[in-house]
Amino acid sequence: MQPIVLPAPEKDGGKSVLAALQERKTDRGISPKPLPPQLLSNLLWAAYGFNRTEAGLRGKPGRTAASASNSQEIDLYVVLHDGVYLYEAGSNRLAPVAAGDFRARSWWNSAETAPVNIFFVADLARYVKEGQPDPHIDDPEVQKSYYYVLTGLIAANIYLFAASQGLAAWLHNCDRASTPKEFKLRPQQRVLFAQTVGYPAQS
Repeated sequence: MQPIVLPAPEKDGGKSVLAALQERKTDRGISPKPLPPQLLSNLLWAAYGFNRTEAGLRGKPGRTAASASNSQEIDLYVVLHDGVYLYEAGSNRLAPVAAGDFRARSWWNSAETAPVNIFFVADLARYVKEGQPDPHIDDPEVQKSYYYVLTGLIAANIYLFAASQGLAAWLHNCDRASTPKEFKLRPQQRVLFAQTVGYPAQS
């Protein structure tokens, strides 16, 4: 497997925010038709790309979804028909993780044939105590609240992007038992949910 270098994301176009909110919905009927590279790049940037170049809190540039103390603790593992890739927002590419078709780890029939399944993976190692304004950052329950909120923010970005572009999107549970080994995760990483995106089945 080779890295997939994505085109530079387009940061305009599509329906307005208000129109996208009106159109936002869960659509489980998703076509297997592949998404073009440009559309995939735009989708991932909208989900969790960098939207500011200057360094913010903890020396990191900002993303399209806010995280507690700018921990940026969620990674997006993108499952395509040929393998699993890690979205690297800084270089705007998909880094290969594992070869093979793992779309069935999304558990649902239409997800198994959809062009894109995005797995939300929390990395607890990103919660750093040193210089941390939150004295409870190392509390597992606090961490859980943080990574679930961030997952929801990213998922909402994906839903709104899909609505703005006429795509179908669906946030759902996934196989949390098999994916840690298959995605080569470290013990401090947690598989949370998956979100399936593609053209509507009728298109």
